[in-house]
Amino acid sequence: MIERLELTKKRYEEINEELMKEENLSDIKTLMKLNKEKADLEEIVIKYKEYEKILSDLDEAHEMLKDKEMEEFAKEEIESLEQKKLLITQELEKLLMPKDPNDSKNVVVEIRGAAGGDEANIFAGDLFKMYSKYAESEGFKIEVIDATEGSAGGFSQIEFMVKGKGAYSKLKYESGSHRVQRVPATETQGRVHTSTATVLAMPEAEEFDIEISESDIKVEVCRSSGAGGQSVNTTDSAVRMTHIPTGIMVYSQTERSQIKNREKAIKLLKTRVYEHYLHEEEQKAGNERKNKIGTGDRSEKIRTYNYPQNRITDHRINFTSMNLDRVMEGKLSEIIEALINEDQKRKLEGK
Repeated sequence: MIERLELTKKRYEEINEELMKEENLSDIKTLMKLNKEKADLEEIVIKYKEYEKILSDLDEAHEMLKDKEMEEFAKEEIESLEQKKLLITQELEKLLMPKDPNDSKNVVVEIRGAAGGDEANIFAGDLFKMYSKYAESEGFKIEVIDATEGSAGGFSQIEFMVKGKGAYSKLKYESGSHRVQRVPATETQGRVHTSTATVLAMPEAEEFDIEISESDIKVEVCRSSGAGGQSVNTTDSAVRMTHIPTGIMVYSQTERSQIKNREKAIKLLKTRVYEHYLHEEEQKAGNERKNKIGTGDRSEKIRTYNYPQNRITDHRINFTSMNLDRVMEGKLSEIIEALINEDQKRKLEGK
Protein backbone atom coordinates (compact mmCIF):
# COMPACT_ATOMS: atom_id res chain seq x y z
CA MET A 1 0.00 0.00 0.00
CA ILE A 2 2.82 2.42 0.92
CA GLU A 3 4.46 1.87 -2.47
CA ARG A 4 1.22 2.81 -4.25
CA LEU A 5 0.77 5.84 -2.01
CA GLU A 6 4.31 7.04 -2.77
CA LEU A 7 3.67 6.65 -6.50
CA THR A 8 0.41 8.59 -6.15
CA LYS A 9 2.14 11.41 -4.26
CA LYS A 10 4.93 11.51 -6.84
CA ARG A 11 2.40 11.73 -9.70
CA TYR A 12 0.51 14.49 -7.86
CA GLU A 13 3.72 16.51 -7.59
CA GLU A 14 4.48 15.88 -11.28
CA ILE A 15 1.04 17.20 -12.24
CA ASN A 16 1.61 20.38 -10.22
CA GLU A 17 4.87 20.90 -12.14
CA GLU A 18 3.18 20.22 -15.50
CA LEU A 19 0.44 22.72 -14.66
CA MET A 20 3.08 25.43 -14.39
CA LYS A 21 4.55 24.78 -17.85
CA GLU A 22 3.74 27.46 -20.40
CA GLU A 23 2.91 25.00 -23.21
CA ASN A 24 0.29 23.32 -21.00
CA LEU A 25 -1.22 26.60 -19.78
CA SER A 26 -2.07 27.48 -23.39
CA ASP A 27 -3.57 24.05 -24.19
CA ILE A 28 -7.12 23.94 -22.81
CA LYS A 29 -7.59 20.20 -23.41
CA THR A 30 -4.32 19.26 -21.64
CA LEU A 31 -5.10 21.69 -18.83
CA MET A 32 -8.52 20.12 -18.26
CA LYS A 33 -7.05 16.60 -18.22
CA LEU A 34 -4.32 17.56 -15.75
CA ASN A 35 -6.70 19.40 -13.43
CA LYS A 36 -9.11 16.45 -13.46
CA GLU A 37 -6.31 13.99 -12.64
CA LYS A 38 -5.07 16.29 -9.89
CA ALA A 39 -8.55 16.51 -8.36
CA ASP A 40 -8.85 12.69 -8.45
CA LEU A 41 -5.53 12.25 -6.58
CA GLU A 42 -5.85 15.15 -4.12
CA GLU A 43 -7.93 13.36 -1.48
CA ILE A 44 -5.51 10.41 -1.42
CA VAL A 45 -2.45 12.68 -1.07
CA ILE A 46 -4.04 14.71 1.76
CA LYS A 47 -5.00 11.53 3.60
CA TYR A 48 -1.52 10.05 3.07
CA LYS A 49 0.06 13.15 4.62
CA GLU A 50 -2.19 12.65 7.65
CA TYR A 51 -1.01 9.04 7.79
CA GLU A 52 2.64 10.10 7.63
CA LYS A 53 2.05 12.59 10.49
CA ILE A 54 0.57 9.80 12.62
CA LEU A 55 3.65 7.63 11.95
CA SER A 56 5.91 10.53 12.93
CA ASP A 57 3.91 11.12 16.12
CA LEU A 58 4.14 7.40 16.94
CA ASP A 59 7.93 7.52 16.64
CA GLU A 60 8.02 10.46 19.06
CA ALA A 61 5.67 8.69 21.49
CA HIS A 62 7.89 5.58 21.47
CA GLU A 63 10.88 7.82 22.25
CA MET A 64 8.97 9.24 25.24
CA LEU A 65 8.64 5.71 26.66
CA LYS A 66 12.32 5.91 27.59
CA ASP A 67 11.51 8.73 30.00
CA LYS A 68 10.02 7.28 33.20
CA GLU A 69 8.13 10.48 33.96
CA MET A 70 6.50 10.45 30.51
CA GLU A 71 5.93 6.70 30.28
CA GLU A 72 2.24 6.72 31.30
CA PHE A 73 1.39 9.61 28.97
CA ALA A 74 3.36 7.97 26.14
CA LYS A 75 1.40 4.71 26.50
CA GLU A 76 -1.93 6.56 26.25
CA GLU A 77 -0.66 8.53 23.26
CA ILE A 78 0.51 5.36 21.48
CA GLU A 79 -2.84 3.66 22.07
CA SER A 80 -4.71 6.66 20.65
CA LEU A 81 -2.38 6.99 17.66
CA GLU A 82 -2.56 3.27 16.84
CA GLN A 83 -6.36 3.56 16.71
CA LYS A 84 -6.10 6.57 14.39
CA LYS A 85 -3.57 4.69 12.26
CA LEU A 86 -5.96 1.74 11.90
CA LEU A 87 -8.85 3.98 10.84
CA ILE A 88 -6.81 6.01 8.36
CA THR A 89 -5.32 2.80 6.88
CA GLN A 90 -8.85 1.54 6.18
CA GLU A 91 -9.73 4.89 4.57
CA LEU A 92 -6.62 4.76 2.39
CA GLU A 93 -7.40 1.19 1.29
CA LYS A 94 -10.82 2.38 0.08
CA LEU A 95 -9.35 5.43 -1.64
CA LEU A 96 -6.82 3.23 -3.46
CA MET A 97 -9.47 0.90 -4.83
CA PRO A 98 -9.90 1.02 -8.64
CA LYS A 99 -12.02 4.07 -9.36
CA ASP A 100 -14.62 4.63 -12.00
CA PRO A 101 -13.04 7.46 -14.02
CA ASN A 102 -16.54 8.85 -14.60
CA ASP A 103 -17.46 9.22 -10.92
CA SER A 104 -16.77 12.95 -10.69
CA LYS A 105 -18.90 13.79 -13.73
CA ASN A 106 -22.40 15.11 -14.23
CA VAL A 107 -24.94 12.40 -15.01
CA VAL A 108 -27.59 12.21 -17.72
CA VAL A 109 -30.65 10.26 -16.59
CA GLU A 110 -33.37 8.91 -18.83
CA ILE A 111 -36.66 7.63 -17.39
CA ARG A 112 -39.27 5.86 -19.51
CA GLY A 113 -42.72 4.60 -18.64
CA ALA A 114 -42.65 0.88 -19.48
CA ALA A 115 -45.21 -1.83 -18.64
CA GLY A 116 -48.49 -0.50 -17.28
CA GLY A 117 -49.68 2.19 -19.68
CA ASP A 118 -50.77 5.46 -18.02
CA GLU A 119 -49.79 4.24 -14.55
CA ALA A 120 -46.23 3.51 -15.76
CA ASN A 121 -45.95 7.06 -17.10
CA ILE A 122 -47.28 8.50 -13.84
CA PHE A 123 -44.70 6.45 -11.94
CA ALA A 124 -41.95 7.72 -14.29
CA GLY A 125 -43.05 11.22 -13.25
CA ASP A 126 -42.88 10.23 -9.57
CA LEU A 127 -39.31 8.94 -10.07
CA PHE A 128 -38.33 12.21 -11.73
CA LYS A 129 -39.69 14.15 -8.72
CA MET A 130 -37.81 11.79 -6.37
CA TYR A 131 -34.49 12.33 -8.17
CA SER A 132 -35.10 16.09 -8.40
CA LYS A 133 -35.62 16.36 -4.63
CA TYR A 134 -32.60 14.15 -3.95
CA ALA A 135 -30.46 16.28 -6.29
CA GLU A 136 -31.57 19.43 -4.48
CA SER A 137 -30.64 17.95 -1.09
CA GLU A 138 -27.16 17.12 -2.44
CA GLY A 139 -26.64 20.60 -3.88
CA PHE A 140 -26.90 19.35 -7.48
CA LYS A 141 -28.73 21.17 -10.28
CA ILE A 142 -31.30 19.64 -12.66
CA GLU A 143 -31.55 20.52 -16.34
CA VAL A 144 -34.29 18.90 -18.44
CA ILE A 145 -33.04 17.99 -21.93
CA ASP A 146 -36.16 16.44 -23.42
CA ALA A 147 -39.53 15.32 -22.12
CA THR A 148 -42.71 13.77 -23.51
CA GLU A 149 -45.61 14.05 -21.10
CA GLY A 150 -48.03 11.18 -20.60
CA SER A 151 -51.68 11.81 -21.54
CA ALA A 152 -52.77 11.04 -17.92
CA GLY A 153 -49.79 12.73 -16.25
CA GLY A 154 -46.15 11.93 -15.64
CA PHE A 155 -43.89 11.21 -18.59
CA SER A 156 -43.71 8.54 -21.24
CA GLN A 157 -40.06 9.61 -21.47
CA ILE A 158 -37.88 12.28 -19.85
CA GLU A 159 -34.16 12.95 -20.12
CA PHE A 160 -32.41 15.31 -17.75
CA MET A 161 -28.92 16.16 -16.56
CA VAL A 162 -27.93 16.25 -12.89
CA LYS A 163 -25.06 18.72 -12.55
CA GLY A 164 -22.59 18.68 -9.67
CA LYS A 165 -19.28 17.10 -8.74
CA GLY A 166 -19.80 13.41 -8.07
CA ALA A 167 -23.37 13.33 -9.40
CA TYR A 168 -22.63 10.22 -11.49
CA SER A 169 -20.97 8.45 -8.53
CA LYS A 170 -24.28 8.70 -6.62
CA LEU A 171 -26.84 8.06 -9.35
CA LYS A 172 -25.01 5.48 -11.47
CA TYR A 173 -26.62 2.72 -9.41
CA GLU A 174 -30.12 3.70 -10.62
CA SER A 175 -29.93 2.05 -14.07
CA GLY A 176 -32.46 -0.71 -14.47
CA SER A 177 -36.16 -1.52 -14.19
CA HIS A 178 -38.08 0.04 -11.26
CA ARG A 179 -41.32 -1.72 -10.31
CA VAL A 180 -44.23 -0.07 -8.51
CA GLN A 181 -47.07 -1.86 -6.71
CA ARG A 182 -50.03 0.37 -5.80
CA VAL A 183 -53.68 1.15 -6.49
CA PRO A 184 -53.76 3.47 -9.52
CA ALA A 185 -55.98 6.56 -9.40
CA THR A 186 -57.91 5.11 -12.35
CA GLU A 187 -58.64 1.80 -10.55
CA THR A 188 -62.31 1.63 -9.49
CA GLN A 189 -62.16 -1.74 -7.67
CA GLY A 190 -59.27 -0.80 -5.36
CA ARG A 191 -56.97 -3.49 -6.77
CA VAL A 192 -53.19 -3.22 -6.53
CA HIS A 193 -51.51 -3.02 -9.95
CA THR A 194 -47.89 -3.61 -10.87
CA SER A 195 -46.25 -1.25 -13.35
CA THR A 196 -42.67 -0.49 -14.34
CA ALA A 197 -40.51 2.40 -15.44
CA THR A 198 -36.95 2.04 -16.70
CA VAL A 199 -34.02 4.25 -15.74
CA LEU A 200 -30.73 4.71 -17.55
CA ALA A 201 -27.93 6.75 -15.89
CA MET A 202 -25.03 7.81 -18.12
CA PRO A 203 -21.91 9.86 -17.37
CA GLU A 204 -21.89 13.14 -19.28
CA ALA A 205 -19.31 12.96 -22.05
CA GLU A 206 -16.75 15.71 -21.53
CA GLU A 207 -14.91 17.55 -24.28
CA PHE A 208 -11.88 15.23 -24.30
CA ASP A 209 -13.84 11.96 -23.79
CA ILE A 210 -15.05 11.59 -27.35
CA GLU A 211 -14.83 13.44 -30.62
CA ILE A 212 -17.65 13.19 -33.14
CA SER A 213 -17.13 14.36 -36.69
CA GLU A 214 -19.80 16.72 -38.03
CA SER A 215 -20.06 14.51 -41.11
CA ASP A 216 -21.22 11.67 -38.83
CA ILE A 217 -24.20 13.65 -37.54
CA LYS A 218 -27.54 14.05 -39.28
CA VAL A 219 -29.45 17.10 -37.98
CA GLU A 220 -33.18 17.68 -38.46
CA VAL A 221 -35.32 20.53 -37.15
CA CYS A 222 -39.04 20.29 -36.46
CA ARG A 223 -41.77 21.70 -34.27
CA SER A 224 -41.97 20.77 -30.60
CA SER A 225 -44.83 18.53 -29.56
CA GLY A 226 -46.53 17.97 -26.22
CA ALA A 227 -48.65 15.20 -24.72
CA GLY A 228 -50.69 13.44 -27.36
CA GLY A 229 -48.48 14.82 -30.12
CA GLN A 230 -50.01 18.31 -30.30
CA SER A 231 -47.71 21.12 -31.40
CA VAL A 232 -46.65 23.40 -28.54
CA ASN A 233 -44.49 25.73 -30.59
CA THR A 234 -45.22 27.46 -33.88
CA THR A 235 -41.56 27.66 -34.89
CA ASP A 236 -39.19 24.90 -35.97
CA SER A 237 -37.12 24.95 -32.75
CA ALA A 238 -36.97 21.25 -31.83
CA VAL A 239 -33.81 19.41 -32.91
CA ARG A 240 -33.32 15.73 -33.75
CA MET A 241 -29.76 14.44 -34.16
CA THR A 242 -28.64 11.03 -35.39
CA HIS A 243 -25.14 9.60 -35.06
CA ILE A 244 -24.85 7.81 -38.38
CA PRO A 245 -22.17 5.17 -37.45
CA THR A 246 -24.13 3.86 -34.43
CA GLY A 247 -27.69 4.86 -35.37
CA ILE A 248 -28.11 6.57 -31.98
CA MET A 249 -30.78 9.29 -32.15
CA VAL A 250 -31.53 12.09 -29.67
CA TYR A 251 -34.18 14.79 -29.54
CA SER A 252 -34.34 18.14 -27.73
CA GLN A 253 -37.39 20.38 -27.59
CA THR A 254 -37.46 21.98 -24.13
CA GLU A 255 -36.07 25.36 -25.26
CA ARG A 256 -37.83 27.89 -27.51
CA SER A 257 -34.51 28.62 -29.18
CA GLN A 258 -33.27 26.20 -31.84
CA ILE A 259 -29.67 27.12 -30.92
CA LYS A 260 -30.20 26.10 -27.28
CA ASN A 261 -31.93 22.88 -28.31
CA ARG A 262 -28.94 22.13 -30.59
CA GLU A 263 -26.56 22.64 -27.66
CA LYS A 264 -28.55 20.25 -25.49
CA ALA A 265 -28.91 17.71 -28.29
CA ILE A 266 -25.18 17.56 -29.05
CA LYS A 267 -24.40 17.10 -25.34
CA LEU A 268 -26.89 14.26 -25.12
CA LEU A 269 -25.67 12.69 -28.37
CA LYS A 270 -22.04 12.70 -27.18
CA THR A 271 -23.11 11.18 -23.86
CA ARG A 272 -25.09 8.41 -25.53
CA VAL A 273 -22.31 7.59 -28.01
CA TYR A 274 -19.74 7.63 -25.17
CA GLU A 275 -21.93 5.24 -23.14
CA HIS A 276 -22.31 3.01 -26.22
CA TYR A 277 -18.54 2.70 -26.70
CA LEU A 278 -17.95 2.18 -22.95
CA HIS A 279 -20.39 -0.72 -23.08
CA GLU A 280 -18.59 -2.19 -26.10
CA GLU A 281 -15.19 -1.93 -24.38
CA GLU A 282 -16.51 -3.72 -21.29
CA GLN A 283 -17.87 -6.54 -23.39
CA LYS A 284 -14.56 -6.90 -25.24
CA ALA A 285 -12.70 -6.98 -21.93
CA GLY A 286 -15.01 -9.74 -20.73
CA ASN A 287 -16.48 -7.75 -17.86
CA GLU A 288 -20.05 -8.88 -17.39
CA ARG A 289 -22.23 -5.94 -16.41
CA LYS A 290 -24.63 -8.15 -14.49
CA ASN A 291 -21.94 -8.71 -11.85
CA LYS A 292 -21.50 -5.00 -11.24
CA ILE A 293 -23.88 -2.88 -9.23
CA GLY A 294 -25.30 0.08 -11.11
CA THR A 295 -24.31 -0.97 -14.61
CA GLY A 296 -27.08 -3.45 -15.25
CA ASP A 297 -29.16 -3.60 -18.38
CA ARG A 298 -32.26 -1.44 -18.56
CA SER A 299 -34.37 -4.62 -18.36
CA GLU A 300 -32.83 -5.80 -15.07
CA LYS A 301 -35.34 -5.49 -12.20
CA ILE A 302 -33.47 -3.61 -9.51
CA ARG A 303 -36.05 -2.16 -7.14
CA THR A 304 -39.67 -2.54 -6.01
CA TYR A 305 -41.76 0.30 -4.59
CA ASN A 306 -44.65 -1.21 -2.61
CA TYR A 307 -47.08 1.56 -1.63
CA PRO A 308 -49.65 -0.46 0.41
CA GLN A 309 -46.87 -1.59 2.79
CA ASN A 310 -44.79 1.62 2.50
CA ARG A 311 -41.88 -0.69 1.60
CA ILE A 312 -39.00 -0.25 -0.81
CA THR A 313 -36.67 -3.13 -1.72
CA ASP A 314 -33.45 -3.07 -3.71
CA HIS A 315 -33.09 -6.61 -5.04
CA ARG A 316 -29.38 -6.38 -5.89
CA ILE A 317 -28.27 -6.04 -2.27
CA ASN A 318 -31.35 -7.42 -0.45
CA PHE A 319 -31.97 -3.99 1.07
CA THR A 320 -35.44 -3.29 2.46
CA SER A 321 -36.77 -0.17 4.16
CA MET A 322 -40.25 0.65 5.43
CA ASN A 323 -39.79 4.33 4.58
CA LEU A 324 -41.04 4.46 1.00
CA ASP A 325 -42.89 7.74 1.65
CA ARG A 326 -39.62 9.39 2.74
CA VAL A 327 -37.69 7.93 -0.22
CA MET A 328 -40.22 9.36 -2.69
CA GLU A 329 -39.57 12.75 -1.06
CA GLY A 330 -35.94 12.48 -2.12
CA LYS A 331 -34.51 10.78 0.99
CA LEU A 332 -32.47 8.35 -1.13
CA SER A 333 -29.19 8.60 0.78
CA GLU A 334 -29.70 5.45 2.86
CA ILE A 335 -30.18 3.27 -0.24
CA ILE A 336 -27.38 4.93 -2.21
CA GLU A 337 -24.92 4.60 0.69
CA ALA A 338 -25.84 0.90 1.03
CA LEU A 339 -25.17 0.40 -2.71
CA ILE A 340 -21.83 2.25 -2.53
CA ASN A 341 -20.75 0.18 0.49
CA GLU A 342 -21.66 -3.09 -1.21
CA ASP A 343 -19.85 -2.00 -4.38
CA GLN A 344 -16.71 -1.17 -2.36
CA LYS A 345 -16.97 -4.47 -0.47
CA ARG A 346 -17.10 -6.44 -3.73
CA LYS A 347 -14.09 -4.52 -5.09
CA LEU A 348 -12.08 -5.18 -1.91
CA GLU A 349 -12.95 -8.88 -2.24
CA GLY A 350 -11.86 -8.77 -5.88
CA LYS A 351 -15.28 -9.67 -7.27
